Amino acid sequence: MKEHDDELDCSGLNCPMPVLKTKLKIDKMDAGKILRVITTDPGACNDLPAWAGKVGHEILSNCEEGDKYVFYVKRGA
Repeated sequence: MKEHDDELDCSGLNCPMPVLKTKLKIDKMDAGKILRVITTDPGACNDLPAWAGKVGHEILSNCEEGDKYVFYVKRGA
């Protein structure tokens, strides 16, 4: 079973672009779908969870993979 429905690679982009691109991508997804977001911006570790909580999405998990940060964001209603 696939652990995410779509993927967004924001590698090389700095704040606020990872959040803005995540918003644009997840807005096109159905509620309950999961977006895998990859970024190299350490600021995203605070920015993405803060944004997601504010707009009703859920960070299911986040981790570091080498020099990248990976987030699984579940789209809210």
